[in-house]
Amino acid sequence: MTASGEPSRPPVGDDAALAARLAARDPAALREAIARYAGPLHRIAFRMIGDPHEAEDIVQEACLRLWDHAPRLAARHPAGTPAGASLRLSGWLKRVATNLAIDRLRAARRLSGEDVPERADEAPLADARIETDERDAGTRALVLALPERQRAAIVLTYYEELSNADAAAAMDMNIKAFESLLHRARAGLRQAFAAQGDAR
Repeated sequence: MTASGEPSRPPVGDDAALAARLAARDPAALREAIARYAGPLHRIAFRMIGDPHEAEDIVQEACLRLWDHAPRLAARHPAGTPAGASLRLSGWLKRVATNLAIDRLRAARRLSGEDVPERADEAPLADARIETDERDAGTRALVLALPERQRAAIVLTYYEELSNADAAAAMDMNIKAFESLLHRARAGLRQAFAAQGDAR
């Protein structure tokens, strides 16, 4: 506890210490983890799902999974060791949230009977086009129309600004497979942008 009455926090980046506190079933540690990571997780989930309530459910489930997995994470990454220094709870949680969102999208698709095919187009899509239109509702709708794994690749790369390596890790993919997926996602968006322009 600090002099101001605020709960003491581990230094930024000291994820192993936070994992150890979670493993020891410290409720304050869970509150800290939620305060630290809920915002980015909600952004990922909302951009993939498009529903704020579903996104909130995904955040809660991801945080519960962190609570459940904390003993194993703490055992593999002891605080104060090189293994502990390598622990990135943010990356772990983003992977969990991404997978939960993909699972929900697939379940919804099975229930509705809809199937969104993978689309391929070899023409490049300018990255600047995505960045320029990031806040545009039409662009969000186009991203939401992509197949779920392509959608995840776009959200992690362009909205969360993860490197290809970090985005691949969040999706539990090797880098070459992720880059191929991202290429297909860009191609699908390019087609959608072109179709949107033709319809105007």
